[in-house]
Amino acid sequence: MAYNSIIVRVELNHSEINFGEVASAISLAKGDITSIDVIRPGSDRSVRDITIDVSDTAEARVVEGLKSLKGVEVVNVSDRTFLAHLGGKISVQPKLPVKNRDDLSRVYTPGVARVCTSIHENPQKAYSLTIKRNTVAVITDGTAVLGLGDIGPYAAAPVMEGKAMLFKQLADVDAFPICLDTTDTEEIIRTIKAISPIFGGINLEDISSPRCFEIETRLAEELDIPVFHDDQHGTAVVVVAGLINALKVVGKRMEHIRVVVNGIGAAGVSICKMLLAAGVKQLVPVDRDGAIVRGGSYPNPMWNWLAEQPQVEETPGSLKELLTGADVFIGVSRAGLLNAEDVQRMAPNNIVFAMANPNPEIAPEEALPHVRVFATGRSDYPNQINNVLVFPGMFRGALDCRATFINEPMKLAAARAIASVISEGERNEQYIIPGIFNEEVVVRVRRAVVEAAILTGVARRTPPDFR
Repeated sequence: MAYNSIIVRVELNHSEINFGEVASAISLAKGDITSIDVIRPGSDRSVRDITIDVSDTAEARVVEGLKSLKGVEVVNVSDRTFLAHLGGKISVQPKLPVKNRDDLSRVYTPGVARVCTSIHENPQKAYSLTIKRNTVAVITDGTAVLGLGDIGPYAAAPVMEGKAMLFKQLADVDAFPICLDTTDTEEIIRTIKAISPIFGGINLEDISSPRCFEIETRLAEELDIPVFHDDQHGTAVVVVAGLINALKVVGKRMEHIRVVVNGIGAAGVSICKMLLAAGVKQLVPVDRDGAIVRGGSYPNPMWNWLAEQPQVEETPGSLKELLTGADVFIGVSRAGLLNAEDVQRMAPNNIVFAMANPNPEIAPEEALPHVRVFATGRSDYPNQINNVLVFPGMFRGALDCRATFINEPMKLAAARAIASVISEGERNEQYIIPGIFNEEVVVRVRRAVVEAAILTGVARRTPPDFR
């Protein structure tokens, strides 16, 4: 259930009501008071701001309950989440002050002409003389935004802004949200190529499948900067990181497990690819119509690629049928597909990553008695699979070594780095994934990505701390 935080400003007539009655009414309506601020005190009348945590379904009930109280006037209701977004969440700040003509002549005309000429003579100087070396474009067409679907470029902007904030706060990367008002694959590719000179990397976000595969593949081939579709690869990296630690908890090895992946869209395909790269020998990809089997023929080119892999099973069937005897279930699909009986038919010491948002493929309360290690995409349960653990360190490393490409070894190195943040003494069923604010995550991912880029020949520069 989704929760909001609202601020309700109320004026109280103390001859008719006391605050205890107000608090009781909020509690009865399933609201949780987190703070109270007195705006205007008074013995007869007072004005207070009450901050309340409340579910989506209870918000209206709380407000109406307060309005119905004698002696209470509801002056205003503010949603703290909306307040945080007023005017957007990011801004551009100059690194140098411009206070006089001398300053202006250096940062702009005429002095800037010498810098332009230098870059014209050697385009690689753009990395040292412009923002390119530390700048990523966060690009969407708004067709697959979170769990909201195709809501368009305007409505997608708050998500892209939020991602830009995380880039800066977690890895000191300057990121710009770019929302394209087109869903045409060729136009998207042309547009991104046209704006790429100022950026050191491209982070594709919330672009629907299967177009996202061609867009990323083409851009990665045609640009000389790293291109990373986070919905695919970020999720896959964290899944593999969590699985590495989960397998250590249950005492199993990657090459000995049977894995069922449900939901073979953008994230599901990338998860399958990374599982194969990590050493999984028995893989069962499942989508709405059943298993994708070895040797099968499908309209989706990525499904055909999976069907060619020797590790993919030949056995057809439904999700529930194929889950029998599986060591691991990974879901990136939709809520309510499984029940307790389904996970009970899995192998002993089973692992379930149910990542459908906002509600997982099986309710945690139903799964936990029958699952050894359980993870979701939610923050209100242990073991959150969150791609925020990946993209800041991934791009920090790729920018620092000026990588031309983000390849599978770099992704696998990032997964192992995330897993390594949790020590053997800390690791347990409730703790297989570090928190997103653990500062060691970006440090280790960045180092692992740079090392893998250098070893695989996609780095154009060795950072000073690696020399």
